[in-house]
Amino acid sequence: MIVIKKNFKNNKFLYYFKGFFSLLIPKFLFKNKLQSLLISIPDYKLDYILKRVNYYNKLESKISSNKFWPKLSHLKIKKKGKTYFFDTYSITKYFTQSLKANFLFGDINYVPKEVSFVKSRPINTKNKNSIILKLNKVRHFLYVNDIIPIEKKKDILFGRAAVHQRQRIDFYAKYFNNPYCDLGQINTGTKHDQWFKKKVSIDYHLKHKFILCIEGNDVASNLKWVMSSNSVAVMPKPKFESWFMEATLIPNFHYIEIKDDYSDLNDKLEYYIKNLDKLKEISSNANNYVNQFRDENDEKIISLLVMEKFFNFSGQKKSSINFFS
Repeated sequence: MIVIKKNFKNNKFLYYFKGFFSLLIPKFLFKNKLQSLLISIPDYKLDYILKRVNYYNKLESKISSNKFWPKLSHLKIKKKGKTYFFDTYSITKYFTQSLKANFLFGDINYVPKEVSFVKSRPINTKNKNSIILKLNKVRHFLYVNDIIPIEKKKDILFGRAAVHQRQRIDFYAKYFNNPYCDLGQINTGTKHDQWFKKKVSIDYHLKHKFILCIEGNDVASNLKWVMSSNSVAVMPKPKFESWFMEATLIPNFHYIEIKDDYSDLNDKLEYYIKNLDKLKEISSNANNYVNQFRDENDEKIISLLVMEKFFNFSGQKKSSINFFS
């Protein structure tokens, strides 16, 4: 029997230590480093990096700066949302602090009227006011080193989640007692507490071939680590996207897609249980997709360029690089 020895999670203590320590470093040191970072992009990576930058920041023409946007210097730590602050500050500290921008922290599942930096946005063609940054990454960008081959995993769809939203309630109501599923609601105080089960580790999730990834207030927060594992995500086509670019995921290539009403779940699970090679292909494709987010230097440069493009297009900063002119 294969035993997983590591309980996968990001080190929050180290994350907060680095975040608070960065506040002690004079900002001019970061500002002086910005130019060298942006011109350090290798030629062979430039097209890929700009493609991602333009995916997150869809501005195509100049916009007017709003006098009500707060200055970058006004960003402050609050009791709630510390991770959003630190992730934002890790990018804004490279820019002149008198520059202005609007930031909406939390689960943003709508397109704001004003151009704003957000963690998430609806997937549609009219979402250019939502500029995506890599926010709350200590929770959302978690990867695993899964040592269990998929053929050794249980033929079960496993799911543990807080069940508040209608889409999750509907799924649990339909499949809680399904023999192909092991589902559990980790919150209480609802009209459906009969679904309650205790939280379990990621290690335990990884014993199963299929892991449920249904969106909550916005994106499914477990999707990143599931796609980095040897298990396979099962979900309807995503309605929201984040830095993970969920809209670019290909159904039945990166994940197993089920209908919005979930009616084809049994058929999909039975098919992939019988066709293990196809399931392995999906797992491999998902792993390859995740790998593009693992290069920390690329991630930082892309984030800086997303913000650089905004300041350029809002007329606040003339970029010394020719990427956006």
